Amino acid sequence: MTDAQWAVVRDALPVPAWMEGRGGQPEGYCHRQMLDAVFYVTDNGIKWRAMPVDFPAWDRVYAFFRRWRKQGLAGELHDRLRGRVRTAEGRDREPSAGIIDSQSVKAAASVPAVSRGYDGGKKINGRRRHVITDSLGLLLMVWVTAANVTDGQAATAMLPVLRTRFRKITLVWADGGYTGRLVTWAKEKLQLTLQIVKRSDDTTGSCGGRPYTSAGAPPGPN
Repeated sequence: MTDAQWAVVRDALPVPAWMEGRGGQPEGYCHRQMLDAVFYVTDNGIKWRAMPVDFPAWDRVYAFFRRWRKQGLAGELHDRLRGRVRTAEGRDREPSAGIIDSQSVKAAASVPAVSRGYDGGKKINGRRRHVITDSLGLLLMVWVTAANVTDGQAATAMLPVLRTRFRKITLVWADGGYTGRLVTWAKEKLQLTLQIVKRSDDTTGSCGGRPYTSAGAPPGPN
């Protein structure tokens, strides 16, 4: 991280219990070093043991990562940073609308067969990323499944969780893969409007970023 990036992340970090007199021991490494090491592993796709010696010992970094994951601190940091970005863009911290989409990705031969599936539409044998973002393209939810899990099946599992975590969201944009009974189900069971937006030649946006800006597309709320 650059110094400017660290200044933002540092202010959003969860406060360790020992700093608030709630027990525990001071950590032996700077959080900036630890996070840089975790980012390096994630960005380069290397094994923990292959971490360069410039970082703290790999087993200490891995222990830090596991502890944060178990306690939900990584998600907490992510949510705080998303809120700060939204505020800087003149939006409310909590979104009122979202965008859902998915993408199938070919899996390597080393990926277990039980976690892979065949997407007949895209003719891909692998996995599928199901993603919900806010209207700025900031991540709200992600679920990785076998590629044969349809958009409708994933949305049926994800949308109730979305409504629980983000109570202000009442509108979700989606493409044609989410049409059918799912729209009615979302309205009746979740009080959630699932608005299907058809792509056209003058579309300048896509799911995962600012929603569609073609003629007739809805304006973007928070």
